[in-house]
Formats: sequence, C-alpha cells, structure tokens
Amino acid sequence: MRIPMRVGVGALLLLIALLAVPAGAQENAEGVRGTLTNQAGEPVEGVDITVRDAEGDVVDTATSDEEGAWSVPVPGPGSYEATLDTDTLPGELGLTDPERQTLSFTIRTGQNRTLIFQLGERETAAAQMFGRVAQSGVNGIKFGLIIAMTAIGLSLIFGTTGLINFAHGDLVTMGAVTAFVINTAVPGVHLIPATFLAVAVCAGFGGALEAGLFRPLRRRRTGLIQLLVITVGLAFLLRHVILFFFGGSRRTYLNYALQSAVEIGPVRLTPREIVVMALSLVVLIGVGLLLTKTRLGKAMRAVSDNRDLAESSGINVERIILVVWMLGAALAALGGIFQGVVVNVNYLMGFRLLLLMFAGVILGGLGTAYGAIVGSLVVGIVTELSTLWFPAELKYMWALLVLIVILLIRPQGILGRRERVG
Repeated sequence: MRIPMRVGVGALLLLIALLAVPAGAQENAEGVRGTLTNQAGEPVEGVDITVRDAEGDVVDTATSDEEGAWSVPVPGPGSYEATLDTDTLPGELGLTDPERQTLSFTIRTGQNRTLIFQLGERETAAAQMFGRVAQSGVNGIKFGLIIAMTAIGLSLIFGTTGLINFAHGDLVTMGAVTAFVINTAVPGVHLIPATFLAVAVCAGFGGALEAGLFRPLRRRRTGLIQLLVITVGLAFLLRHVILFFFGGSRRTYLNYALQSAVEIGPVRLTPREIVVMALSLVVLIGVGLLLTKTRLGKAMRAVSDNRDLAESSGINVERIILVVWMLGAALAALGGIFQGVVVNVNYLMGFRLLLLMFAGVILGGLGTAYGAIVGSLVVGIVTELSTLWFPAELKYMWALLVLIVILLIRPQGILGRRERVG
C-alpha cells in the first residue's frame, strides 16, 4: 500500500515540530515564580523557597538568583504551598509579615503564578510580639464594634418585650445580602447608596415582623417560650431562603474590594477597615445620644424599665416597641454590611455572629444598650487576642470562657444592675 506523498511530508513536518518543542513545555506548562527584593528595591540572592503539594510532599526547592528571581515548575493543576526559608535571608533582612512565611495558592491548567514575599528589616522577637499584640488588639476592637452594633438591637428588643430573638443573626445576613444584590444586580449603584437602601429595607422588614407577627401574638397572650421557639423557626426560614436565592459561596462587594494596607506604627489596616471602624464608632455614639438625649430614647428606656408604668404615664408602648424593632433591624443590617465589607458576604455570617452577640449582651448586662457595647468590645478583643497563642478555630471558645468567668464574679454583667429576689 502506497502512502501519498503529501501525507508522508505532513507527518514528517509534525514529527520535526514535536521534537523542536522543549521537553519542559511538552510535559509541564504550570509553575510558580517570583522576585525577591528588599525595601530599596534591590534583588535578594540566595534565598530558598520550598513548594509543597496538597498532601504536604515537597515538589521542589528553588534558590533566588542574582536578580532575585526564582521559579518552581509544578506537576499539574491543584493546590500548593510555598514556604520561604527565613534562615537563608541575608543580614538583618526579614519578612515584614511573619505570618506570610507560607503562602497557599492554586494553579490552573497552563498557569504560571507569581507570588510576592514582602521583605524588610528583621525585627527582634519582642518587637514582633508587640506588633502582633497591637495588630490583634486593633482587629479585636474592629470586630467588637461590629458585634456591638448588631447586639444593641438584640438588647433593646429584649429590654422592651422580654423576647430573646434568635432570628437577629439572620437579620444581619439579610442586610449584607440585600446590599450585595443592590450593589451588583442594579447597574451603576455604588455600595454607599446600596447600604442606605438595604438598611431601609431591613428596618421595614423588622417593623413588619413586629406589626404582623409578634404584636398579634402578644395580644393573644402567647408565652415568651412559645415566642422564642417562633424566632428559632423564623431564623431557619430566613437562613434557607437566603441560601436558596443567594447560594452558599462567599462573595464580595463591587467597591472597595482591592485596597493596599496602610501602616500605622506596627498596625496594618486597609482604608475600608479604618472607615468601618470610624463609622461604627459614630453610629454607636449616635445611638447612645438617641437613648439619653431625646424623648424617643427616654421613652424606650422607660418601657424597658417598667412597661406598665410607662403606659400609665401616657407613653404609646406599642409604637415604641415598633420603633425598637425597626431600629434593631436597621442596626443589624448595617453591622452585616460592615462585616461583609471587611471580610465577605455569606449566608451563614449572621448565624456565626449570633452567639457572640448573645455573649456581648449577657456580659454587658441584659437589657442595657451601653452594656451591650462594652460586652461586645470585650468579646471582640478576647476573640482576636486568643489567636496569638491558640488555634484560630478555638477563638470563640475563649470569648465564652471569659463570659463565664466574669459572670461568676459579677452575675448581673459589667453594667447590669443587681436585683433583689423575694
């Protein structure tokens, strides 16, 4: 059988082309690389970087050349870790962030990924510890302010109605998700107006819950235990409705997602984190002034102290409770949006905060707004500082342990009032 000349020539050319392709390109197109420089932008030579796969097996170790460049080919797509050997760094050079000595990354098919190890002047162990404590303390204050904003509504609702609202965490999620939908689904809507719209929607939803569900149940003299069970069912309903429409993945807002950190002494914060902390503080101060300096706030405190006496004094108790529900839902929504800006938006974000909200309210003193603020700050700071010595997975446990210890010493909470029994 004769092979046509054109087919034979084509096969010969294909064979020559395959032989001309470098062996590395045929076998492997994926890899990771980078360039090491000091603070002055000068290349750093002789530093070892070890790459491991998802099972922890060493893929290869590269050493930076005279231009500071290094590269490691990987066997294929997947998850990997690159670790910089700090013992090979020259002189006083070290990592500016010791926690980023190992970087996790994912490689797709045909991808060559670039990693950045930030190098600077090496710090002493004491300086590193001080920096870590300062960073964790600021992170704790930031986290505590967000918890405080969401916990105030929970405390006010309990103070005015005696109801423990287990659906409050899902109101936090509802606010974050509503802002995300407005920010991403409506063309041209910035996160700031989306925040105002989401807070208004959640405030209206909170008012609807009070007027359409809990007020009729109170008029039928439904017990607090039954109302508590209803809030648990409401929490499951809201959570799974959000899961159905939003999905289980983590998402970020369109605005302020990528920002460079600003160094303030040993503390590194992004501009959005600074703004979130400042706005949280302003909102909490505003709520405090509302409760102490306005007629509405004094009426809220009167209903919280003694509902029957407040009603006999001419205060419209039902209207005050309606306002409390709307205010609590609005603050929960705003706290959820702030948490979404700092971290991400997820259908379980409010549920994860719920236990810490209860801890903050109980620690500060049941039914007191100022106690919720103080207790939440304590919870946030303890939660973040515990990660310096213990695994991050256990950080919520230490906050609850502090709650138990303080309640053993002061059962009424930090700002709670001692009550006579009998």
